[in-house]
Amino acid sequence: MVDRLANSEANTRRISIVENCFGAAGQPLTIPGRVLIGEGVLTKLCRKKPKARQFFLFNDILVYGNIVIQKKKYNKQHIIPLENVTIDSIQDEGDLRNGWLIKTPTKSFAVYAATATEKSEWMNHINKCVSDLLSKSGKTPSNEHAAVWVPDSEATVCMRCQKAKFTPVNRRHHCRKCGFVVCGPCSEKRFLLPSQSSKPVRICDFCYDLLSTGEVTACQSTRSDSYSQSPKSSLNDVSDDDDDEDSSD
Repeated sequence: MVDRLANSEANTRRISIVENCFGAAGQPLTIPGRVLIGEGVLTKLCRKKPKARQFFLFNDILVYGNIVIQKKKYNKQHIIPLENVTIDSIQDEGDLRNGWLIKTPTKSFAVYAATATEKSEWMNHINKCVSDLLSKSGKTPSNEHAAVWVPDSEATVCMRCQKAKFTPVNRRHHCRKCGFVVCGPCSEKRFLLPSQSSKPVRICDFCYDLLSTGEVTACQSTRSDSYSQSPKSSLNDVSDDDDDEDSSD
């Protein structure tokens, strides 16, 4: 079915509409063989709170952006190659329901659908696209992924020293290796994580010690089900500002 749609006028028109919705700031999306599989609004768990984002699933990439005008305009375009994607289901808890993790070597995050059926459809389509891509390329699934950042609201004190309380002056920071919320003194070091940045990035002292001794797997937190312990955030409390986890801290 995908091959049949690849060169159809309807598919070309649909992709062109998506391009226009992102305006001049978005990257061109029309290339030979690319097919728009589906689209919809998902709630993305960002650093400070859950936020509504418009997602577009193609047969080779996943694209999302901030909603400026519903169904008409989006900004802050993000493009994720599906070959590098793995997904894991998240247990329901309170308002955070119908969710799964989207994990890649450069960035990982949680999203939530409006219903269980919608979640199942998204996950099935993503897995099918990834499987088809890997089958065609002969590559193996990615076994490396960036840590999912712990939301700010989950930590009132540093998750490493367990002492420093966060205030407007004592700011929260995130370790790029484990995703924990940590204080400044516990995350003064930098380490080169090539999959995430060409420059050394902020990591906590714990991860720095393990990385320095070559024990890289020990500091990668396993957070597939960690959001079952998240506070009962309101999924209706959304805004159209930038993704918080893209900030420098």
